[in-house]
Formats: sequence, C-alpha cells, structure tokens
Amino acid sequence: MSRFADFVTTSSYRIGALSAGAMPGLVAAGMAAPLAFGANMASPQRRAMIERHLRRVDPSLGGIRLRRGVQQAFDSYTRYWLESFRLPNLSRRAVAAGFNQLGYEDHIVGGLAQGKGVIVALPHLGGWEWAGRWIADRGHPITVVVERIEPPELFDWFAELRSSLGMTVVPLGPDAGTAVMRALRDNHIVCLVSDRDLVGDGPEVEFFGERTTLPGGAATLALRTGAPIVPTGVYFTDRVDGHYAWVRPPIVVERREKRLRDDVTRVTQDVAAELEILIRRAPFQWHLFQPNWPSDPGYGT
Repeated sequence: MSRFADFVTTSSYRIGALSAGAMPGLVAAGMAAPLAFGANMASPQRRAMIERHLRRVDPSLGGIRLRRGVQQAFDSYTRYWLESFRLPNLSRRAVAAGFNQLGYEDHIVGGLAQGKGVIVALPHLGGWEWAGRWIADRGHPITVVVERIEPPELFDWFAELRSSLGMTVVPLGPDAGTAVMRALRDNHIVCLVSDRDLVGDGPEVEFFGERTTLPGGAATLALRTGAPIVPTGVYFTDRVDGHYAWVRPPIVVERREKRLRDDVTRVTQDVAAELEILIRRAPFQWHLFQPNWPSDPGYGT
C-alpha cells in the first residue's frame, strides 16, 4: 500500500471516529443498518465467508434465514465500530446504564482475589470493547493483546483509542508473552481473543465439528502462572447502547501430561468448547469474516 493510501485509510477512520463520537446513541443506532447493508453489498468475499461460518454453527441455515443472518452479522459489526468510536466520549454513568452481566463478580472479581490475575478468553462477538471500558471504569487494570494491522499509523491510532478507554494495549508479537506474564503477576485482567489463530502455530482442536488450530496463549499462560481462564461473551441487546456480558465458570487447568504442549492442546480444546457455547447464544453477532478452517478459501495466506 502506498504512503498516500495509508494516509487516506487512517484519515478515513479518524474522520469516522470524530463523526460517530459526536452522535447520540439513537442516531448512531439509526445509521448502523444502512452502513451495514452497504458493507454487505460491497464485500462479497466477506459475505461468503460469514455464510460458511454461520453454517458451521447451525448447519440447518439456508435460503432467506441464512441471508438474514449474514446481514445481521454485518449489522452487528457496524454497531461494534460505531460504539467503539463513541466510547471515549461517554461518561462512566452512560457506559454502565445499559450494561448487565452474569458471573462477573464470581468468576472475574473472585479470580482476582487469588492474586494471580485472570485470563478472559473471548470470541469475536458483540461489543467486547464496551465491556473493557466498563471493567476499567471499575478500577481493575485490564490488558488486551491486539493484532498488528497495516498501515502502522492505523494500528497506532487503534491502540490510542483503546488506551483512552483505560486499557493497556499489547501488540501481538514476540514480546507479547513477556508483557502478558508481567500483567498477570501484577494481578491484571488479561483479555485474549481466542477464536482465530493469527500466528498459525496454535494447537489443533475440533471447533464446530471441524479440525483447525486455535491460539494456545490462554492455555499456556494459565498452566505457567496459575491464573484462571474465564470464557466470556459480550452481546448487544435490543436497547440502544445495551450490552449483556456472560462470564462462564473458569476452565479446569492442571498439568497432567509429561509435555506442556499436550496439556496446552487439551486445555485449548476445552476453551474451544466454551467458545462454541458463547457463540451459539448469538451466532449473528459473531464478527469472524476471515478464513478460519483449512477448508476455507484463502486459509493460511
């Protein structure tokens, strides 16, 4: 990509964020549907990929139900971005007003009481950025590992956005493990999006009935530090700026095998099973538009 194209891309996001940041929630909600419809029509490859993924979640989907589900996925993803752009300008009270949760006190706050940090394993689902802001507002240090994107200026801008919400941002890469280990030693909440293996070296597991690899970071960190893994989904509700977080009980993590790699594979398979439960609750809010299984066109490229 040329430097000029990089500049245009980054500037477009900045302008979009400034525009969305000034919108009341009701106005942003009204804009989401037409923007999402345009994104769907302009993105045939993404449309085809989300169709594949939705059929994995529910093989009975087809015809008009599948087309509606795909559009709902684009609607959800558009809402995610509009809300993320608005979050820095919202008060703590506004963020909390429409936020409900189940299991946060028991499994996250309770996990922090052990003093080893808490690993929150998330799928690309709903409004997880909103939940991160909500947690930071409660005074709990939160560290998030994020994918590096191009151009670098755009990545830096996204990192600044998340930092403004009270999160410590760790770029995915060779230094991420050290930074996350330090965060857990400091009893932070560490959020890991766990339904896509970006590096490609994760353990092989079964995920929605098909073999693929998923990131082994959550399992590795838990086995090495004793921090609990807490699978969590954050969902949009029908209310404007409404969200619901479902925090599942911690996954059992213990050494059983001679090789750490074998324990990592077993625990990652348990993470995959929990992610399936979270995604099946609201599959049309699953924002996974990239190839994720070896049978997907473009996988590994």
